[in-house]
Amino acid sequence: MRDMTLGRTIISVLVGLAFVTGCSDSEPEAKPPSADPIPAAVTVVQPASDSQIITAPGTVRLRRETSLGFTSGGKVASVRYEEGDRVKRGAILAALDNSTVAADLSTARAERDRAVAEYGRIEKLFKDGWVTKSRLEQAEAAARAARARIEATEFASRTAYIRAPSSGIILSRNIDAGQIVAAGMTALVLGETDKGFVLRVPMTDSDAARIDIGMPAKVMLSAVSNEPLDATVSEKDGRADDRTGTFEVNFALPPSDRLRSGQLATVEIQVPRETSTIFAIPANAIFGVRTGEGLVFVVDDKNRVKQRNVQIGKLTDKSLEILQGLTAGEVIVTRGVEKLRDGDVIKPIRTAQ
Repeated sequence: MRDMTLGRTIISVLVGLAFVTGCSDSEPEAKPPSADPIPAAVTVVQPASDSQIITAPGTVRLRRETSLGFTSGGKVASVRYEEGDRVKRGAILAALDNSTVAADLSTARAERDRAVAEYGRIEKLFKDGWVTKSRLEQAEAAARAARARIEATEFASRTAYIRAPSSGIILSRNIDAGQIVAAGMTALVLGETDKGFVLRVPMTDSDAARIDIGMPAKVMLSAVSNEPLDATVSEKDGRADDRTGTFEVNFALPPSDRLRSGQLATVEIQVPRETSTIFAIPANAIFGVRTGEGLVFVVDDKNRVKQRNVQIGKLTDKSLEILQGLTAGEVIVTRGVEKLRDGDVIKPIRTAQ
């Protein structure tokens, strides 16, 4: 009986030791921050540059794209050019059927001759006292009206043709022979090549406000060149587009035979920065990145690091913009963040700023 009691006691002790050992293996104690200084590269937080680069997409267009049409309605007799054709200044692009205008002109001339002859007869009668002055004035008015109808008909005859106001390219053709068109309808759109090409870029009001006429820019247009093209701000809208709320900024492009209206390109332009409270740090100083946020290690005067949440801005080729969370003159860790924990003491290694 005594032996059995002793055996139960030994088994209970072994089970308890096993339980304690198992708990110790599954829940290790957190290690304290390292007591030995850890080498880490650091830098001083400084404001970002006083300028920044705005990058925006745009569309290549001829600087002047003119809508052309007839000043009077009628039947289209001919259209001499297709879309994409190059034309010279003064070339006849399209014409109306002029037969009706010619008949009207003949009628107007006959009416003018009759009215002028009638006025001459009435004038003689007035001098002889056979008609009143009122009758003379009526005849004179009829003669003037007949001359005016001649001028109007001759104008319709002259404008039955659409002539190119300058050398250029037919960008759009909206009519065909035999079609009935109304006065003022856009028949053709002519891009005037002598005015050159521009890149038209829609921009927000804040970006457009920082851009001035004459500013230099770089345009990336792979269809023309593998190298950026030198461009200049040539025009800027005075008011926003009613549909999009953006302002259109035009960048004059250098001459090139490979430029075509409708090509897509991207412009980069350096403008003054909106605010000076933005800081720039090396991108590898950030960790724990989430949407618009991240963490950095800030070093105190005792070389101890402390995690701090910061708001992230734009990422450039050289640095990362910090919008909030840091102040000028603070020291942060730039390399070796993966080896550090909150509260570690470091051995600072200064890096070039």
